[in-house]
Amino acid sequence: MSKSNHIPTYSLEQFNTTPNKHKPYQVEVFDANRHFEVQYPHRHDFFEVLFLTKGSGQHIIDSNSYNITPPCIFFLSPGQAHKLELSEDVEGYIFLFTAEFYLINKSNKNRLLELPFFYNIHLKNPPLNLSGNTSVHFITNLFLRGCEKMEENSSLCKEEINAILDLLLNTCHSIYPKEIHQPEKGKGHLLVKRFRQIIEEKYQENLSINQYAELLNVTPNHLTQTVKSLTGNTSNNLIKQKLILEIKRLLLHTDLSSTEISNQLNFNDQSYFTKFFKRSTGLTPKEYRVESMKNT
Repeated sequence: MSKSNHIPTYSLEQFNTTPNKHKPYQVEVFDANRHFEVQYPHRHDFFEVLFLTKGSGQHIIDSNSYNITPPCIFFLSPGQAHKLELSEDVEGYIFLFTAEFYLINKSNKNRLLELPFFYNIHLKNPPLNLSGNTSVHFITNLFLRGCEKMEENSSLCKEEINAILDLLLNTCHSIYPKEIHQPEKGKGHLLVKRFRQIIEEKYQENLSINQYAELLNVTPNHLTQTVKSLTGNTSNNLIKQKLILEIKRLLLHTDLSSTEISNQLNFNDQSYFTKFFKRSTGLTPKEYRVESMKNT
């Protein structure tokens, strides 16, 4: 596949196979017969739950690579770039949804941030590996019921799919490994997750810590201390990590020049852009692109 000049962001409408393209959700079978022409890597502006029951391969999410060992479930938050490398015998199901759809009848508007697998504060997205026939059978039936309800078009159907999604996410939460299960309901964890969420939305604007803190309605000092205590990183480092990751993606997956990437990410000075990247990677953008091409 030839490179383009951007990493595409897909909306839910582009994945919706039903006559009503404006549904804020989609549940369907995921296999080799799923006819979607998408460019990899790509991003979504919605949430995704991918349940794989058969097959093998790699799932690369934000530069972290995970082996696919079914039965397993992957979770993606809006803005994350990912790439799937799948065997031809892959089978499973996929549930796509917007935050607005999931939260429509919920008084707790932080519920998605409280789940450990969305906007992980340590920037990791390991799959939920399922063990035991009971969990696999129950989750499979939830997806099957969701697929059946996709054929209908009524307010009652929409409510049932919302209930299925809620049950699916709560079930996954209850069996999520304790060693990576964080106390998501703490105010500090929610603040870090909201910070990560806003970084995903605003990274191209090169905002300062003060501006991020203002968007989060906290003081810059409180934001910095909370991020440091929970992640071991400074607020500035989280922003820098996101920028470095984005620069790497654009160098690897597009034909954009260093100057074009610098402009796209709102660096005012090309020289500073090169120094910024080299400080983190030990290579200039040009050197990184050349070295990466040798390894592909």
